[in-house]
Amino acid sequence: MGHAEIRTEDNASTVTHFILLGFSDLPNLQGFLFGMFSLVYITILIGNSSIIVITILDPALQKPMYFFLANFSSLEICYVSVTLPRILYNIGTQNRNISKVACATQTCFFLILGATECFLLAVMSYDRYVAICNPLHYPLVMNPVKCNQLAAGSWLGGMPFQVAQTCQIFSLSFCNSNRINHFFCDLPPILKLACEDTSVNELSVYLVTIFIATVPFMLILASYSKIIATILKLPTATGRAKAFSTCSSHLLVVFLFFGSATITYLRPKSTHSPGTDKLFSLFYTIVTPMFNPLIYSLRNKDVIAALRKLLLRK
Repeated sequence: MGHAEIRTEDNASTVTHFILLGFSDLPNLQGFLFGMFSLVYITILIGNSSIIVITILDPALQKPMYFFLANFSSLEICYVSVTLPRILYNIGTQNRNISKVACATQTCFFLILGATECFLLAVMSYDRYVAICNPLHYPLVMNPVKCNQLAAGSWLGGMPFQVAQTCQIFSLSFCNSNRINHFFCDLPPILKLACEDTSVNELSVYLVTIFIATVPFMLILASYSKIIATILKLPTATGRAKAFSTCSSHLLVVFLFFGSATITYLRPKSTHSPGTDKLFSLFYTIVTPMFNPLIYSLRNKDVIAALRKLLLRK
């Protein structure tokens, strides 16, 4: 494993490269990890691509709900592609060096796509709210123009904040150590390497997280509180079961993603440990994108029917 280049000026060591330690503490499992992560990546690509294809090809899925689901699947492919190929490269070559520019780029895209996921999950809950609580107005409210605007807002909404935050953090001086005890360039382990006061940066992370994660999460909870109240008023058990089935998969994804991400970013820096950070990061960067296609397809008869028709056609 190579060492990062460090330039010494005025008795201070300035890091120009980092070393992603990743899973280097498991030397006997490198082959197994490479095979496992390769399989996971292929599974994510196939599963989410299948959802995108069937939502485009099947006329029965030309609805706002599936339009946002296709956006969500596209997002998951982009999201894991920011981290998993680099993990596979590091394990396969045992070269864990990453330049400061490459590290900042990875962090920036990871944060932007994470913000997109928060906003898109909130938009999907709003779609379910309108469909269940105001079904007569649903075609008018969730028209194609509105859907495109909501999708575009989700993809672009967090970009200014995350680009600014990335620039702010990577303008810090990093010295004494260039080893990131993580499998990708994430904010908590990077802040630990700074050799100056990071209290302002930590506050910035909290504020951005509150805006990008907490606000959408509260909107999701508000939407689902009204959705559940409406469902409980439905006259038939069949109607209630059908309404719950369309919402339960989305709620499961929401709690998996927001739970692990919030614990990672809202804990004080002093309470962060490399093992815990890696565990929670695995959940919202890899595990959730892998299970999303299964969660949405197994709980949705329309998706299963469309997938069956596509396979039979092939």
